[in-house]
Amino acid sequence: MTEPFVTELEDALRAVVGATHVLVDGDLRAPYETDWTRRFTGRARCVVRPGDTGEVAAVVRACAAAGAPIVVQGGNTGLVGAGVPAGGEVLVSLARLDRVEPVDAVEAQVTVDAGVTLERLQGHARAAGLDFGVDLAARSAATVGGMVATNAGGIRVLRYGSMRAQVAGLEAVLADGTVLARLGGLAKDNTGYDLTQLLAGSEGTLAVVTRVRLRLVPLLPARAVALVAVAGTDGALDLLAAARELPALSAAEVFYPDGLDLVRSYARLPAPFGEPAGAYVVLECAARTDPTDGVLEILAGCDAVVDATVASDRAGLDRLWSYREAHTEAIGAAGVPTKLDVCVPLGELSAFVAELPGAVAAVAPAARAIVFGHLNEGNLHVNVLDAGERAEEVTDAVLRLVAAHRGSISSEHGVGRAKAPWLPLSRTPQEIEAMRRIKAALDPAGLLNPGVLLPA
Repeated sequence: MTEPFVTELEDALRAVVGATHVLVDGDLRAPYETDWTRRFTGRARCVVRPGDTGEVAAVVRACAAAGAPIVVQGGNTGLVGAGVPAGGEVLVSLARLDRVEPVDAVEAQVTVDAGVTLERLQGHARAAGLDFGVDLAARSAATVGGMVATNAGGIRVLRYGSMRAQVAGLEAVLADGTVLARLGGLAKDNTGYDLTQLLAGSEGTLAVVTRVRLRLVPLLPARAVALVAVAGTDGALDLLAAARELPALSAAEVFYPDGLDLVRSYARLPAPFGEPAGAYVVLECAARTDPTDGVLEILAGCDAVVDATVASDRAGLDRLWSYREAHTEAIGAAGVPTKLDVCVPLGELSAFVAELPGAVAAVAPAARAIVFGHLNEGNLHVNVLDAGERAEEVTDAVLRLVAAHRGSISSEHGVGRAKAPWLPLSRTPQEIEAMRRIKAALDPAGLLNPGVLLPA
């Protein structure tokens, strides 16, 4: 028989959101309880699907009264286990918070609910003659709230910055159900602590983000993409240094031969060049007029270029980008990867890439590391396949190598539960203690995303 307090909480939640939006049956909960990498899973006490900020606040108040911890979930595209339960939490899905307001063309801003997908936001902004500055491969599922919570980056950070730079205001629910609303979007507002920026990147540990006021950018319809073969990571960095002269440069991505082989096998793509290379770089420029001539000029003058192909038509753009963007799906199809999103200084990038295979092999000889990422930021996505039961050892080895090269254990996907034990590799004891004090001030009972970000 169900314990009385469980029934009381479920009844309270049903009264807030309706019976159809409180899922207690195991089969109905299951899609929410495992992340998309299939690596992280746990059992939720129940899944609750509020429909607006008022319902989120009432759900949080009910859980606080019952002392029930909460896990917040957006599009469930996270990679560090922060959006799925560890065991027994109430899982609050924000998927029904999906309203978009009209674009404010004068301010170049828009307010949207946390559950709006990136793809929908992009379409909404473009229909108004503007665009959104962040783009990433999971655009069809990733939600605005989750992107704010993790300070997501993606392929355009080089030009526009990460998600935090796009946030002009937000609305959020604190652990006691209090609603903070700051959606004015003023360009200058120097009136004390910036709570908006505090919540961006906090991974749901301080509040539940429900609505966001976002900055938009000009819509640049003319694009040119170059897929470039170089001898290795040093060559990729030399090409990046040359490409930075292009005022229209909006993306610079890097990947390697083993990743290319996996992508070609999965997506049935032809070899991009006659001879294999040590590394490959995707450069994209976006402007109001065709930027192809500038791209060709840079490629012709850069000694690091071994071979290159350039496209500016829609089909060609998609074809060249597919060699990079198909990496995630190809890796997922090959197995359950240990995914590690890291960042190292550009001066350390070549050494890190060279030392990575040995560091992985030392703890998991049968494993293989597939690496790709955002070149300009030194942000690499390390995907280790066939680690088996050695996933924890692989994580430790890779993150310690990152720390040895003065890097960060998380660049754009957050710390979550997966990396929390290694936070001291990137943050000092004093910084971690300050974060604990902030957490205790806003969530004294520790009910929001327990175990996420801060090490136990």
